[in-house]
Amino acid sequence: MITQDSIEALKARLDIVDVVGSYVELRKAGANYKAPCPFHDEKTASFVVSPSKQIYHCFGCGAGGDGIKFVMEYEKLNYPEALEKLASSHNFSLSYSEEKKNKPRSQFMEKINSWYQYLLTKNPTALSYLKERGIYDSSMEKFFIGYAPDSNSTINYIKSELLNMSEAIEMGVIGSDGAKSYARFIERIMFPIHSANGAIVGFGGRTITGHQAKYVNSPETPYFNKSRLLYAYHLARQSIHKTKQIVITEGYLDVIMLHQAGFDNAVATLGTALTAEHLPLLRKGEPEVVMAYDGDKAGRVAALKASKLLSASGFSGGVVIFGAGLDPADMVQKGAIEELSEMFRTPQPFIEFVIDEILSLYNLSDPKAKEVCMQEAIGYLKTLSAMLQDRYKTYLAQRLGINPSFVRLTNQANTNTNKSVDDRSRHKDMWELTLIKTVLEHPEFIEQILDVLDPSLLQFHSHEFALALRGKFDEPLLMAISVDEQIRALKNEEALRAELISFLMKHYEREYKKVNTQKDISFEQKAFFIRRYKGKISQLKKGELVAFNS
Repeated sequence: MITQDSIEALKARLDIVDVVGSYVELRKAGANYKAPCPFHDEKTASFVVSPSKQIYHCFGCGAGGDGIKFVMEYEKLNYPEALEKLASSHNFSLSYSEEKKNKPRSQFMEKINSWYQYLLTKNPTALSYLKERGIYDSSMEKFFIGYAPDSNSTINYIKSELLNMSEAIEMGVIGSDGAKSYARFIERIMFPIHSANGAIVGFGGRTITGHQAKYVNSPETPYFNKSRLLYAYHLARQSIHKTKQIVITEGYLDVIMLHQAGFDNAVATLGTALTAEHLPLLRKGEPEVVMAYDGDKAGRVAALKASKLLSASGFSGGVVIFGAGLDPADMVQKGAIEELSEMFRTPQPFIEFVIDEILSLYNLSDPKAKEVCMQEAIGYLKTLSAMLQDRYKTYLAQRLGINPSFVRLTNQANTNTNKSVDDRSRHKDMWELTLIKTVLEHPEFIEQILDVLDPSLLQFHSHEFALALRGKFDEPLLMAISVDEQIRALKNEEALRAELISFLMKHYEREYKKVNTQKDISFEQKAFFIRRYKGKISQLKKGELVAFNS
């Protein structure tokens, strides 16, 4: 991590006019400088740089910030990457809190990958596999595809080239059990994984000799976090910014083949589901997000989870599901380019997809199952904005074949009435506020929370929770929670797990008692819900967190 003192020292050296002027032609206009805005198309110069305030602002699109923010937006970099780029261009040495980062990063990964690329040209089996999959030589060069040999060859190469073995271990190329070192990638086609600024930070390797795991990725390192990276984003980001669309697939070959076909806004997750940690990267340029997933069970489950996360977080876009055992790479190889283009132009919107998938999990001819299904779908709708709730409750009712009046969004926030504001100010539930503050400070916990707790279970602060899930951190309600020192965020996963178990235990015990004394439902309905709640309570008593919709 870059030290705060180092960041402040760099800021003191930066001049906003020099920073912006290295990207945009500025013209003096009184005390300020002006230019056409680089972030949107315009003929008149509404982009202003103020040397006295050290900020920029566009009166056309509203973009604004300091020099670091400009580099982040223009180069599509995150905060640390922008700092490192500015430090390099201003001949400034950043300091890091960890000793191992106090020196500039070497070119080890680039050197080892150049060797992998050379070995690929000498391996007929690997080349044959890639060409059979339809990958051109030009794509092998564009994506720096290589081949990793046996373990001893890799270790001998590192030693013969006098490369640093400690760095090889740190970067995840070599593993060590203390007594013996070994290569992590053995007889695999190698797909280098880059950070947003283009540096190689890890690898994905596909076996061609029958190893048990078809694909393996680099382990977590100070530079490689698969939950924050997207394969080929560094190649796709300009197209994403231009087209205002990003296509997310499940595999490296899908991305490579889509780029060959002209869809150079395609990226892929790295063998993991889309997570909340990906969201800051996806927000850059505010593109429409298209999830292009396989139609098998695993693909649909992943698409459902991603769609819930993206819709609750305020993203626009939708889902494309491939049928007949095909994936994007297969469709490119068989020449279905126009069909792909149409699919990406007309994805099924996230919210419709989620509702349809929830409905597909239930036997809707059974009234009891239909009621449970409706409640689960309502719980999902409550994670959305009030306007979207109102829009899609009609869609839900139509799909269920019921009157829309049955879809009761009882916890829906009404920010236009004094009564709802007064109700929230009169009652503050500290547990719910603690959960919200935990989400604000630890967005990496969102996925774990949503797996077991539906936002509708919050009785007093479901509106604030939905805002937090959508990343509306500048909302006054969330800012008040953030600065309230009486509200303490949970510090780790163990504390979160314990609190969730306690909360869910109380919730399901209340629901059990309520249904047990309810007289206006049939015996079959009562028995169904009693079994359901007793099962959840039993699992929670064993310390097991149970999925909300199980």
